[in-house]
Amino acid sequence: MADTRIDVIIPAYNEEGSIGLVLDALPRPLVRRVIVADNNCTDRTAEVARAHGAIVVPALRQGYGSACLAALAFAEQDPPDVVVFVDADFADDPTELPLIVEPILAGRAEMVIGSRTLKPQPPGAFTPQQYFGNKLACFLMRLLFGVRFTDLGPFRAITWPALQKLHMRDPNYGWTVEMQIKAARHNLRFEEIAVNYRPRKFGVSKVSGSLTGTIKAGYKILLLIFRYGFLPVAAPPASPIPPADEKMGDAGVAATSKDG
Repeated sequence: MADTRIDVIIPAYNEEGSIGLVLDALPRPLVRRVIVADNNCTDRTAEVARAHGAIVVPALRQGYGSACLAALAFAEQDPPDVVVFVDADFADDPTELPLIVEPILAGRAEMVIGSRTLKPQPPGAFTPQQYFGNKLACFLMRLLFGVRFTDLGPFRAITWPALQKLHMRDPNYGWTVEMQIKAARHNLRFEEIAVNYRPRKFGVSKVSGSLTGTIKAGYKILLLIFRYGFLPVAAPPASPIPPADEKMGDAGVAATSKDG
């Protein structure tokens, strides 16, 4: 599958110190496009991303999931075969992208999660609330859906056809767990790969870096687990990827590249 089209999506909010490091570390020969979703950054994140060769799309509705959806709406114009998601904070190691996509390229999996808990990590890489939240969410998914995950790690890959089946909707903290729950419900073939994770060097996490963010994320993750575990699932929308104006207001998606 040497001609497999792989696009990388990076949701970003005020990550000017790290976004260039992430982009430079990506193994570009494997990657067709890198799409950075600018989630209302007030710093130079978009400028730095363009300077390092990324396509930048606006994500005007605030939230991690909204940023991912905005990038997917752009990608849908010329869909890839595989989508890789990675955060903009350089806590994950983008050089490990080949490990993440290998099970897909080998035909063993439709989705791959980079698990940060399958190997020892440096002190400070995880906050206590991150560690506990991951353990609890994975335990509940195993209990309610019969699927064994070890992490909700943001570094992940999924085939475009599989992603379309999931009809992703969550606009904020529940994006990763929604994907994993729906993957379980659709019986997607998945693997987990042990990845490196390091303490954040720039800025503060928008989730685990504050008590408010931690509470909101924990609430949303538990809400989605129990919603999909106990309540009937509404019929999916006609379009697998919600239209750009639904996610971002009336502005739609306007892409900018390094040259434009």
